[in-house]
Amino acid sequence: MVFEKLQQLIAEQLSVDPEDITMDTLLVEDLNADSIDVMELMMAAEETFGIEEAEENALMNLKTVGDVVGYISDRM
Repeated sequence: MVFEKLQQLIAEQLSVDPEDITMDTLLVEDLNADSIDVMELMMAAEETFGIEEAEENALMNLKTVGDVVGYISDRM
């Protein structure tokens, strides 16, 4: 459930096809997301999933969509 919602969120935020997003998709290399894109994505995820604001240090460790799914799941 987290993955599917996040997949849609990423597709909308970064204007990519949801079918191209897997758990192994790299945010920067595969989706061409820059640091601002990642911050905006996390802010949208925080609102969507009702989690607390992420610390910047934690965001630096999120490389793949699977990393983000794990991060969100741990805080729900």
